[in-house]
Amino acid sequence: MLVVLCALLILLGLAGIVLPVVPGGSILVGAAVLLWAWAGPNNPTAWLVFALAALILLAGLVTKYAVPGRGLKAAGIPLSTQVLGAILGIIGFFVVPVVGLILGFVLGVYVAELGRLGPSAAWRSTKLSLRAAATSILIDLAAALLATGVWILGVAAA
Repeated sequence: MLVVLCALLILLGLAGIVLPVVPGGSILVGAAVLLWAWAGPNNPTAWLVFALAALILLAGLVTKYAVPGRGLKAAGIPLSTQVLGAILGIIGFFVVPVVGLILGFVLGVYVAELGRLGPSAAWRSTKLSLRAAATSILIDLAAALLATGVWILGVAAA
């Protein structure tokens, strides 16, 4: 029963990475593996599985911000543009459910870059920012899937 509960929590976490309206993400994946190690087999293998999963998730967390951030910095897109995009994305999430996050982010980046660079360059910056956001999601998803794989191997071994 515990394995099924943890599997469902992991699936919810994975869905939360891809669909921003679903709560979860990597933290939920890590919490589910921790729950399994703590309440489940409670042997050294379970704790090793949790440690490996946690390291993978931590590496994913660092990488998901470092890689896209470096690309945006190299493209000359300032942090203020990214912050405005994030703020309008959050507002958009509540104004237009589901798609408002993306629409708000795009609008925020475009408006910030429009005032700074003009229409043509603003659209280029917006596309680069969207690509960076997608890269961040893919990195987070890859790390969570790797951690899930470690957990599955741990369940099989326990």
